[in-house]
Amino acid sequence: MTISDERPTTGPWNDPALPASVRARALLDAMTDAEKIAQLGSTWPGHEASADVAPMQDTFRGAETFEEAIVDGLGHLTRVFGTAPVDPEAGRTRLAEFQERVTAANRFGIPAIAHEECLTGLNAWQATVYPTPLAWAATWNPGLVHRMAAAIGSDMAAVGVHQGLAPVLDVVRDYRWGRVEETLGEDPYLVSELGLAYVQGLQSAGVIATLKHFAGYSASRAARNHAPAAVGPRELADLILVPFEKAVVHGRVGSVMNAYNDIDGVPCGANEELLTGLLRDTWGFEGTVVSDYWAIAFLASLHHVAADVPDAARSALQAGIDVELPHTTAYGKALLDDGVLAGLLDRAVLRVLTQKAELGLLDPDWTPGRYTVPADFDSPRNRTVARALAEESVVLLDNHSDLLPLAGARSIAVIGPVADDVRCLFGCYSFPNHVLPHHPDTSLGIDAPTVLDALRREFPDTDVRHEVGCPVTGDDRSGIAAAVAAASAADVTVLVVGDRSGMFGEGTSGEGCDVGALTLPGVQEELVDAVLEAADRAVLVVLSGRPYAVGRQARRADAALQAFFPGEEGAGAVAGVLSGRINPSGRLPVQIPGDEAGQPGTYLAPPLALKSDGVSNIDPTPAFPFGHGLSYTTFEIDAVSVDGAAVPVDATITVRARVSNTGDRAGTCVPQLYLTDPVASVTRPVRQLIGFARVDLAAGETRVIEFRVHADMTSFTGRDLRRRVEPGDLALTVAQSAGDPGVPVRATLQGDERIVDHTRTMTTPVTVLPG
Repeated sequence: MTISDERPTTGPWNDPALPASVRARALLDAMTDAEKIAQLGSTWPGHEASADVAPMQDTFRGAETFEEAIVDGLGHLTRVFGTAPVDPEAGRTRLAEFQERVTAANRFGIPAIAHEECLTGLNAWQATVYPTPLAWAATWNPGLVHRMAAAIGSDMAAVGVHQGLAPVLDVVRDYRWGRVEETLGEDPYLVSELGLAYVQGLQSAGVIATLKHFAGYSASRAARNHAPAAVGPRELADLILVPFEKAVVHGRVGSVMNAYNDIDGVPCGANEELLTGLLRDTWGFEGTVVSDYWAIAFLASLHHVAADVPDAARSALQAGIDVELPHTTAYGKALLDDGVLAGLLDRAVLRVLTQKAELGLLDPDWTPGRYTVPADFDSPRNRTVARALAEESVVLLDNHSDLLPLAGARSIAVIGPVADDVRCLFGCYSFPNHVLPHHPDTSLGIDAPTVLDALRREFPDTDVRHEVGCPVTGDDRSGIAAAVAAASAADVTVLVVGDRSGMFGEGTSGEGCDVGALTLPGVQEELVDAVLEAADRAVLVVLSGRPYAVGRQARRADAALQAFFPGEEGAGAVAGVLSGRINPSGRLPVQIPGDEAGQPGTYLAPPLALKSDGVSNIDPTPAFPFGHGLSYTTFEIDAVSVDGAAVPVDATITVRARVSNTGDRAGTCVPQLYLTDPVASVTRPVRQLIGFARVDLAAGETRVIEFRVHADMTSFTGRDLRRRVEPGDLALTVAQSAGDPGVPVRATLQGDERIVDHTRTMTTPVTVLPG
């Protein structure tokens, strides 16, 4: 094709004084059908030479060239930074050059929206690798998550990236699923609060957040990636959809991505009731729906609900998918040749153009190379935030021998395959694990010490010896004898075991890395058992993307830590907790399963799903409950009271509790408010989180925590599938975990049943007052 040297056609769409919707409508009316369709497509420059970094990447082998893709315009540019190693300035220049070619190739001079992965930070070489989302969740700190997302957004905006493919709001239903590491845990309230913080942080930088994966992806049968979602309508409404609903209604999120799975036989990518009826008509979503990579083509090739790719395109457009990612394989000629889709085509294109107007991409002064600030993807600001997240995410599971903090050890044996492998600190969507394995001669690009490195720095006067023991995967036991010998000779042994994240079976955690059982990968359990038998004193450290059933090993060790892929600053955080430099404050966003726990199962369960003597011989009691985490000080919660023990069904209940640091050093308590509904019209969880706070307390300090619980927070989906607030008695418990008896108070909702919707109150405000 020939790029025109003519000036682009101008019109009211270029006037920043007009509302974005008006500008978009004027531009839509001036377009041909071919130009409209081009705005719904995408292209992935450089994909021809890239190794697999997306599911079934062979789908786009032999796809059209970049020059062919940009004829008449382009909707999205895919992953200019996250496909191969390119330094920040070179990447910014490359993206600007692509945009110049896109704008020159269409008569209106419209640039593309550039999108990138940003789950553990901007997915680019030399970019900060933040902790994985499950680690954010372990901080129970929405403010810190907002700060991280704002930093990620500012880095993206500085190089011309407009949209980030995060956060993942899938609520964990089965720990065996490979993508547990990408989630914010198993509780919809915790996921909602942290997910909303991420959305607002990223969008505060002018970058569109994208909710993933809508919906039910995490409820797949047998935890298999892409498998049908085994979920009923009430579970879907009350657990799965809640975080999405909150981000749409209260976060005004700019984009939503469909899930790959089907729900009760209907693939989400073809589900008009979900993508249009619920998302737009009910919740009022005004942004764009983008397809997960190749999800439209999958309607024909995998789901078999379309006869061919053109048929899949029609089905997806009807359902409400506006943009096809990562490459146009369906939204092309099939739409152009089908006149009956004209109204649906205009609907989708108008949404895309409105978003481009909101981003400033239609402004007359927009230029692709307007950025002047040097790009630094791993700035001191970023590392400070990454360090804070890592330090607040480490969970002290057990310390029954008071071995920690470590002091006075003359020698430390550091045992395990995870101890000296930097990739074991990162999630699957981090650049080092996502892309660099395909570029083995390229440096890591960031400074990221391993746990072994960090322990040697943390204990400079101690003899630190390392033995791998066994690999992360496989059955090589040849190193166990040396590990046992090292443990026998050391004052203290630090066992570091867990996962190495990867993609599609290349890791033990990550997308497509599902497991059949929650035992440590490979022969690591044999290593742990042998070393614990030999060691005088031992600490178990699990670095993983999912919770493993390590309760038995934790009981045998003197202490145990859990860290969920804590990122480039994570090794220092683990070492700091072991030494006592950092007082641990992380709390579990998922349970640590018990020895005989049934699968799947989370803490959100009615009575018959929990331990039931005489009903089942399987005991699902976790080794460590949701919300659990210890400190090097102790906390006490008492003096719990409620204002208005009997209130109307549309009123607010105020719960107060006194929280005290009863130890001898400063620490952070995380009081959690749980709801119990003793009698309801459908079965209800024995406990469900409806409020929490992080409270920093000096030694001996006391504060009062005030939870303001609106009656809407007790609502649930009834038998008629409408959400309701039912009158009746409630128990509200302030506790330090879902397994802590805590201090319950009683309250009663009085009056007639209320039907509520997406406009209901969805957050419990918390105030920390003087003691």
